[in-house]
Amino acid sequence: MTQKTYKAVTPKEAVKVIKSGDHIHLSSVASTPQCLVDAMCERGKNGEFKNVYVHHLHTEGNAPYASKEFEGIFQHDAFFVGGNVRKDVQAGFADYIPIFLSETQKLYREKYLPVDVVMLQVCPPDDHGFVSMGTSVDATLAAIEMAKTVIAVVNPCMPRSYGDALIPMSMIDIFVEDSSPLFPAHFSEPTKEEAAIGKYCAELIEDGACLQMGIGAIPNAVLAQLGNHKDLGIHTEMFADGVLPLVEKGVINGKNKKLDNGKMVSTFLMGSQKVYEFIDNNPMVAMMDVGYTNDPFVIAQQPKMTAINSALQIDITGQVCADSLGTKFFSGVGGQIDFIYGASRSQGGKSIVAMPSMTNKGVSKIVNTLNLGAGVVTTRNHVHWIVTEYGAVNLYGKSLQERAKLLISISHPDARETLDREAFERYGSHFHFVKK
Repeated sequence: MTQKTYKAVTPKEAVKVIKSGDHIHLSSVASTPQCLVDAMCERGKNGEFKNVYVHHLHTEGNAPYASKEFEGIFQHDAFFVGGNVRKDVQAGFADYIPIFLSETQKLYREKYLPVDVVMLQVCPPDDHGFVSMGTSVDATLAAIEMAKTVIAVVNPCMPRSYGDALIPMSMIDIFVEDSSPLFPAHFSEPTKEEAAIGKYCAELIEDGACLQMGIGAIPNAVLAQLGNHKDLGIHTEMFADGVLPLVEKGVINGKNKKLDNGKMVSTFLMGSQKVYEFIDNNPMVAMMDVGYTNDPFVIAQQPKMTAINSALQIDITGQVCADSLGTKFFSGVGGQIDFIYGASRSQGGKSIVAMPSMTNKGVSKIVNTLNLGAGVVTTRNHVHWIVTEYGAVNLYGKSLQERAKLLISISHPDARETLDREAFERYGSHFHFVKK
């Protein structure tokens, strides 16, 4: 069979379908179609439309549509606040829709949000007329299903991944060609504190566990400690380079997974070129709809499901703030609750929140009360394991005073006296912290 063909247009021609009042969905992270974003913003700059809504999860690359310059032309209502739009959201020129990651697809499928135009990247078509969304399925598949117009950038740099990522060319209305490399992730070596956190987390992970963890120094520090583990699986919203050595060693093989046995399941990726090459034509990897990967009741079916997430701040009752610095939004709800709740319902599962005890500015991340305006992403009822570089404690089933004592025990030593005094004032003379 010969490769299926298509007629391609320029990005400038493709975005002519956008009109005033439209809702646009952008594919996320490494697959953000920058050539279409640039062409769309050029039309907006020329005054060709106004009041166009832009929706997406975390994106990489330039996001001028969120800036003050485009006020009244674009309305940015994203499902997650990434670094490229953070200042604009905090300044009020862009906005954020709080939503569980698992339910982002529901906004489209159940028509809470309209979707007029989807813009994404895909790999070149195969002999059967299928393309792959490669590194990002997330809520984009739902957007495609509901959209009036789908614009796809055919990019040979996009890996051909399996699972829900494969879609027929017939679902695409307009084709554009571009060969720009995918956005890579850049990793720094873990600090001494992050390495200690990784060690404590790794000690909680059992052989046969199914893992969820994100991107960054702490997940990489955890993964680096798992070389002697056996039969680990991956069911996650995303993974990065840290998993690759463990796959090569046979540590990650998915043998113990109840669902998708032997497969690594994710909904989007952000890594180096090695990760993109790893998933290309790899039947071991299934890139799935976010409504599946992040469904707590799917997650709960994996034995020994172990979820590792992070936080910006935790109060001494166990409330976890992970999306905002006071009233300033820093990221989003994401999939933290999806996986914490799912893992807590799994047979032998564990949910872990891991973070350094101090900020880079020397401020304790374990506090008596959350900052004014801070959002509670994981409630004190959901929280189980908390890990810092000073140890790991399990708050599940513990009283308020017991929680305070446990959390103070893993706080930074410089903060313990203040936290102890604040807890004493809060709970009265019955509270006595025993220093370890």
